[in-house]
Amino acid sequence: MTFNKHILDIDPAAETERLVGLLRKTVRQELRRYGAVVGVSGGVDSSTVLALCARAFGPKRVTAVMMPEKDSDTESERLARNLAAKFQVEELLLENITPALEGFGCYPRRDEAIARIFPEYKPEAGYKAKIVLPANVLQDKTLNVFSVAIVTPEGEEKSKRLPVKEFLQIVAASNFKQRSRMAMLYYHAEARNYAVIGTSNKNEHNQGFLVKYGDSGVDIQLIAHLYKTQVYQLAEYLNVPEEIRRRTPTSDTYSAHQTQEEFFFRLPFETMDLLWYAQENQIPIPEVAQVMGLTEEQVQNAFDDFTRKHRTTQYIRTPPIVFEA
Repeated sequence: MTFNKHILDIDPAAETERLVGLLRKTVRQELRRYGAVVGVSGGVDSSTVLALCARAFGPKRVTAVMMPEKDSDTESERLARNLAAKFQVEELLLENITPALEGFGCYPRRDEAIARIFPEYKPEAGYKAKIVLPANVLQDKTLNVFSVAIVTPEGEEKSKRLPVKEFLQIVAASNFKQRSRMAMLYYHAEARNYAVIGTSNKNEHNQGFLVKYGDSGVDIQLIAHLYKTQVYQLAEYLNVPEEIRRRTPTSDTYSAHQTQEEFFFRLPFETMDLLWYAQENQIPIPEVAQVMGLTEEQVQNAFDDFTRKHRTTQYIRTPPIVFEA
């Protein structure tokens, strides 16, 4: 098929039937579990996975778990409750993981690293923070070097480039959040003899926007083969509430508001998915540029960014290494 802007269109009915069948067979026959546990956030990925699980096992054999913490968007809980009601999932649990994170020292470990960059940063005084990558990758050849941005109580935003030591500490501390959620999901799964179903899409899984033994710690990654734009197609077919489908994807990890594009991907999903498909399928750069209305240099910048991210995050996707006897 010739490369075009509709190349990623799927048959959502057929894909739903395929995934529901695979999910039912794998969980029951291979994993020998009775149902599914899904962490829900009010985002389109977890909503789509919940809808698929409800179809596969029936809503009474699906447990949805909300796991907010003090930096979470308060709107997420309302959306998750509406979602569960939509698909008649009665067992919707609220597990606030803030106490667990405080026990791990997540917040002070993160904040002391930020304060080494911005000594005035004091969360108790109303400061918020996030880490970000440079803007749109099409415009230049900047590397994936993070900056930390703080927002003052008056709303002024300041940012500085992150030294490696502080970057690693902030990320390591923040990753307590995903790993705590993984532990909570497995508690509920083991208590019911259910399987934990992951919610990472292809963009997150293959480019490394996930945490080792955090959101990657699941029994099945149900939608990790689907580009984000394909997840939206599936979500629409499954009647995921429109307000969830229209919601801008966020990291929901740091106290300052932050989109996934700003935090990691550096491109709108509609553009990124087509460019990534083109790279994976070795579509000539001149052809890609013509179809996308971009310069060849912009296409190459995107390809280089995809390659770097996949290479540098391979460790996250690597299973435990077992030495042979």
